[in-house]
Amino acid sequence: MSASSASSVPRTPFAPTDPLGLDELLGPEDLAVRDTVRSWAADRVLPHIAQWYEDGELPGIRELARELGSIGALGMSLEGYGCAGASAVQYGLACLELEAADSGIRSLVSVQGSLAMYAIWKYGSEEQKQRWLPGMAAGELIGCFGLTEPDVGSDPAAMRTYAKRDGADWVLNGRKMWITNGSVASVAVVWAQTDEGIRGFAVPTDAAGFSAPEIKHKWSLRASVTSELVMDDVRLPADAVLPGVTGLKGPLGCLSHARYGIVWGSMGAARASFESALDYARTREQFGRPIGGFQLTQAKLADMALELHKGILLAHHLGRRMDAGTLRPEQISFGKLNNVREAIEICRTARTILGANGISLEYPVMRHATNLESVLTYEGTVEMHQLVLGKALTGLDAFR
Repeated sequence: MSASSASSVPRTPFAPTDPLGLDELLGPEDLAVRDTVRSWAADRVLPHIAQWYEDGELPGIRELARELGSIGALGMSLEGYGCAGASAVQYGLACLELEAADSGIRSLVSVQGSLAMYAIWKYGSEEQKQRWLPGMAAGELIGCFGLTEPDVGSDPAAMRTYAKRDGADWVLNGRKMWITNGSVASVAVVWAQTDEGIRGFAVPTDAAGFSAPEIKHKWSLRASVTSELVMDDVRLPADAVLPGVTGLKGPLGCLSHARYGIVWGSMGAARASFESALDYARTREQFGRPIGGFQLTQAKLADMALELHKGILLAHHLGRRMDAGTLRPEQISFGKLNNVREAIEICRTARTILGANGISLEYPVMRHATNLESVLTYEGTVEMHQLVLGKALTGLDAFR
């Protein structure tokens, strides 16, 4: 195309909510997935989320799970067993839309699909897949993922939960902490030390000796079910163990899959806060005109837009690499570290534009900011991802 003909192509108008024209990266199926999840969240979550957050509960979680299953959002990037078989980019778009509603809703979907279902799909036997995955994909069964312990977080190799063989059975003892979906789950994927290394177990939550007391008094992810898992001499048959993996590569592989969703999801929280601040700046008047007409407010909005859309562009790039089978764990750390950190800063800046109204649940900004404090920590703290990247850059291991 010549320069003259290129200049004659009509330019689309500048869109404040899509300043880089990133929607042009999406195909019709991508847009359909995004719009379906966005519509569901607008109808089923946004009208209620402030009250759920204030009350510190997620009522009707089982009904919500079934609805999410009906739109293909559970285990959506997995193949077979009733899963949607969506692309990584489509899964990421769903995470972004869910977290634009609330991080707790995205966590419900991430733990179900990227941790519990993914573990069974990737490492389970065919019998385990047939037993659990169709019901989980439909939202009829809810799953959780037990890795973190009361005294063990960033160093999962030091876990104390232990499974010991007893004849043909396994006997499981231990505690897991900060487990999303724990007290409403039908199956818990629990990682434990054994005499042969770390193994994963698909644990029916109605097994004798298993309990999942809910954790209260949270100031973050309040519209989310968070539990402790307690296992006191839980006897499991031999076929409860996930046969496809031994060692930390099992749970870490699941975490990589879930962290990818966070790269997208955090940008949803950031987008909701940015758009709230942008709308407020256009309508809130001080000194006789909208505050969006003042230079300092425009500087804040410009910087927020830069980081938001750079983060979405980064998520797109990582999604394309995952779809191509070339995405590395270090690159997921790159995305998780950058996007969650920038999302928190966007929320905090949005709060300053809203002034005192920024702390009110009538606006989403403070809710997203407090939720992101949990997202910043779980599935790898800032420090852990910095060290992952530091090791990749230098070739030197600074973890210990």
